[in-house]
Amino acid sequence: MESLMRNAFLFLSKNKVANRTAKKYGLRFGAKRFVAGVQISEAVTTVRMLNEKGIVVTLDHLGEFISTREEAIEATAYNVRTLHEIAASGVKSNLSLKMTQLGLDISRELCMSNMRQILDAAKQHGNFVRIDMEDYAHNEVTLDIFRELREEYGTTVGLVIQAYLYKSQADMEQLAVYKPNLRLVKGAYKESQEVAFPRKEDVDQNFIRIIEQHLLDGHYAAIATHDDNVINHVKQFVKDHRIPNSQFEFQMLYGIRVQAQQELANQGYTMRVYVPYGDDWYGYFMRRLAERPANVGFVLKSMFKS
Repeated sequence: MESLMRNAFLFLSKNKVANRTAKKYGLRFGAKRFVAGVQISEAVTTVRMLNEKGIVVTLDHLGEFISTREEAIEATAYNVRTLHEIAASGVKSNLSLKMTQLGLDISRELCMSNMRQILDAAKQHGNFVRIDMEDYAHNEVTLDIFRELREEYGTTVGLVIQAYLYKSQADMEQLAVYKPNLRLVKGAYKESQEVAFPRKEDVDQNFIRIIEQHLLDGHYAAIATHDDNVINHVKQFVKDHRIPNSQFEFQMLYGIRVQAQQELANQGYTMRVYVPYGDDWYGYFMRRLAERPANVGFVLKSMFKS
């Protein structure tokens, strides 16, 4: 049953008609738990609230799989504006974004031009931009884009690696020359077992494997997980290997395991919360529902109360 629900929500996450409807009617049916709002001002208010609790943030202006140059240019301008607003407000946040939001499916050149505008703004403000990894069809081109931009912008740009892909460990070995700042995740897209581990146990094992590899290589690791087993393993691993807290951070999603986020921050670990905002929230929201049945229960309660 859980697998059927997951597949259904992942299918719905790519439904363009449903996405357009969601944009029309706004944040409803529990989405506000996972999305900070539609406007930049709402997002900055959320960042400030988290900062006051000792938690840092990465903002994500939601949007993916856009189909026109105009949409890509608009998304780029919004990301640039977000970086300016972060600097003006003085909040502690960097930026995460997806290549398909910047026009990758239209042309690589358009995407690169847009990404350079964003990175120029980030460099101007001494900030950091992380390229989110999307589905497998965009994996190799995203790696190539990161390599090119890393050569141009240095440590201003980082990347995400997904543990559920067979190729991730080899990708990390090839990227090691750049000493990259990587966010390490399990992965949230539905992929064929030809390219991804079908069993959760294997994904979990590979997740631990790539975390350890990256930390032992001496590179910065953003460990994105809500899994206590992984968190406790990392705590013990860095202690055993004398890896300083300054070499890694924990990351969690906005609205999920809020108490655990606060506990990690109180314990002296860098705790960064991934805070999405914007009107293109539908696909992100569907993937959050696919991840945990408990999220579906929360949404049903919200619908009943509304």
